Amino acid sequence: MIARLTLAILLLPIFAQAQILTPEVTSWKLNLTNELGYKSIPSNVQRVQYSEDNVYISCTCIPGYDIGPWTGNPNDAANQDFTFKITRTPKENTGTKTATPNGHIGVWSNGVSIFNASDARSYNNQNVWFQNALISEGHTFDNCLGHPAPNGEYHHHVNPTCLYDDANTVMHSPIIGYAFDGFPIYGAYANENTDGTGNIVRMRTSYRLRSITSRTTLANGTQLNANQYGPEVSAQSPLGTYIQDFEFAEGSGNLDMYNGRFSITPEYPAGTYAYFVTIDAEGEPEYPFTIGPTYYGVVQAGNTGPQSGHNTPSETVVTYDPAGGVAQTSAGAMSIYPNPTTDVICIGLPTIDDMPEFIILRNSLGIIVHQVDYATSNGEISLEHLTSGVYYLECICQSGLIFSGKIVKQ
Repeated sequence: MIARLTLAILLLPIFAQAQILTPEVTSWKLNLTNELGYKSIPSNVQRVQYSEDNVYISCTCIPGYDIGPWTGNPNDAANQDFTFKITRTPKENTGTKTATPNGHIGVWSNGVSIFNASDARSYNNQNVWFQNALISEGHTFDNCLGHPAPNGEYHHHVNPTCLYDDANTVMHSPIIGYAFDGFPIYGAYANENTDGTGNIVRMRTSYRLRSITSRTTLANGTQLNANQYGPEVSAQSPLGTYIQDFEFAEGSGNLDMYNGRFSITPEYPAGTYAYFVTIDAEGEPEYPFTIGPTYYGVVQAGNTGPQSGHNTPSETVVTYDPAGGVAQTSAGAMSIYPNPTTDVICIGLPTIDDMPEFIILRNSLGIIVHQVDYATSNGEISLEHLTSGVYYLECICQSGLIFSGKIVKQ
């Protein structure tokens, strides 16, 4: 009989709720091996700390993939030493929605900043017709579709194509970041139906170009004063040059005016509001690209605005250690056996009043390489198609409880 190798339980009696590892804690690309990125700066996320209410993401804003050059952009990427604060209990903003501002509006799962759809410049500096960053700055993007700001902050306005496999059209895209209202951001593909069923399809924006030849009104019908007019639509200034050239057409795509929807996802089997990056059928970015033009939820202070992104926890926090193989529950530990393995692993869960839903395997970069329904697998997973190395397993229950552990494939 094969002996079970039980994973250690991290006992955190002070934080009953914080003992539950949920996706906002586990979805980050932690730098576990002190890897260096651009200009020998430590790459990806350096540390994840969490309490019952918040998660703190410490990062350099330098990704693990190669970046640059940035043709025509005089700026250079530099260590930002950020600590972003993400709420664990995001809520819809039922009042006036918050516009996504200039600068960072969220953080990708590798600690790189997310910027909105604008390049922060407007026609005649009137703050009426804002330039579309893809059109005005796209020529300065590197192969990963990012570039640095004047302060050295490397960021993506659009789909971060090097962060995940955006050509995988047969699996639900992974969580690739979090907005500063605490809701997750997924890649471009998801189940067609919001109940988690149906084919995997590309999430389509519900924004479209307006049918205008002159820029004298806004999409909501507001008639502008003559001194607020934008340039005439022309070959030199085609539709799409400005973000005000787009209008929301409800039902024309899968997503709402915030570029998201409420749905069941692999990481949130009970459902969550989630944003999606939007691309067209050829994989090119489509407005509003990530979030926006306003947030769906309530935005915490400390992440947006000048000099933001340097939060210091004022509460007791715990450092997340995925390499520790932690099963976060007082009911008992998850077991994985045999471990190491050459082909198949079996999972044993303690008796809990919860229903396991999904099993996810991530490689050392945090990328999902395999996912199955727990019921379909019956707790047994084949690793024959994977190369030798270290993998991280997550068993996600219906409530959001996550059992996690480390696997060695020989």
